[in-house]
Parts: sequence; structure tokens; C-alpha cells
Amino acid sequence: MKPADKQAYLEEYELLKKKGKPFFPYAVLKDSTMALIVVGVIAAMSIILGAEQGPRVDPTTVTYVPRPEWYFFFLFELLRVIKPPELVPLATIGIPTICMVLLLLLPFYDRGPERHPGRRPIATTAGCLTIIAMAYLTYLGATGGSPLEVDMEVAPRYEAGKEVVANSGCLACHKLGENGNNGPGPELTHIGQTVPRAAILRSVEIGVGIMPSFRELPQDELEELADFLASLD
Repeated sequence: MKPADKQAYLEEYELLKKKGKPFFPYAVLKDSTMALIVVGVIAAMSIILGAEQGPRVDPTTVTYVPRPEWYFFFLFELLRVIKPPELVPLATIGIPTICMVLLLLLPFYDRGPERHPGRRPIATTAGCLTIIAMAYLTYLGATGGSPLEVDMEVAPRYEAGKEVVANSGCLACHKLGENGNNGPGPELTHIGQTVPRAAILRSVEIGVGIMPSFRELPQDELEELADFLASLD
């Protein structure tokens, strides 16, 4: 911005400040009215549409995989993008904290008088990329599928193994058809094409990498699980 343009802007800004309206009661009344409208809309939606009720809590379950509220889906999905365990603190604490600090310090390091988005390419691009990234991660987290359900047609003899996979929490780390999550474990949709049954059974029993061992499952359930996964080709 040229010095003459900057001086003209500052003079116009001072004139507008002198003609402006006081914070109280003008701004307070406007914000309070909008807050009441938002609360009223939320109350009306809860009365008309109702609040979703999930299954009753079972404190004895060992296979329940918690999922966050929708507004945390982007962070939930970020944990699956950043897979190494040593980087988990960076994804859960580091990145959100850095972004929040940068946002809070924005008035201190962005001192330019220009406010038109077209004349602020860096800030506009950063804001748009942030919104797009959060929206995309939220979509992935929302469409990840249930970690305790396998929606897949299989032969009757493999139904028992499918139930074992669903109830053992395998879909918390694996993708299987339209269900489960993209990581940190590999996709299982066509695992029967590349991994033999014996190797599948051995991997489930001992655990591979960060995968826990499922040796405590009854032997018949382990066999049914291996039969089901080996049939996926």
C-alpha cells in the first residue's frame, strides 16, 4: 500500500470511529439477540426432531470403541493420518495448540490495514485451505463406518466369523468393505487374495506390530475369524 493511500485510509478510519456507535448497548443488544435466536433454534430442533439416544452403556464390554462428537471428527481423522505413535502428541496437542496460538496472536503480527480478501492472498489462501482440510477430515471421520458392524454379504458358513470380527473391535484399526477405519492397520476387504489362512490365524493370535494379540479368544472363534478373512478375495 502506498503511503498516500495508507494516510487516506487512517484519516477515513478516524472519522468512522468518531461516528461509530458505542459497544453498550448497541453491540451487546445485537449479540444477545443473535445468541437468543441460536438457542431458540437449537431448542426447537431438539423438541421437534428429538435427541438421538445410543445403546445403553455396558461397563463390562472390552470391545467398545469410542467415537467423538461430529465437531471433533477432523481431529479424530487426523490421528489416523499421523500413524507413528511418537507423533500422536503432535496431532492431538501440538497442531491444535499452535493453530489456536496463531489465531489469538493474529492482531499482533498482522498489522496491515488492508481487509479486502483479494488483496490479502496469503491470509485468504491459508484460511481457505484450513476450512477445506477440516471439512474433508470431518467428512472422512463421519463416513468411517461403525467399528462394531460388518455390512457385508457372505456365505452362511462365514457368518460366525464375521460376527467375531465385528465384536472384537477389529474395525477400529482396519477397513472392511464400507465399514471400519482407514488405519493404522491395513485394509482387510480383499485380504484373502494376498495372505493365506494360516498366516491370518497366526497374526491374530500373536499380534503384528502395534496390533494387540487376540489369543484370549476361544479357539473356535479364532478359527471362524480366520475362515471369514481368508474367504475375502
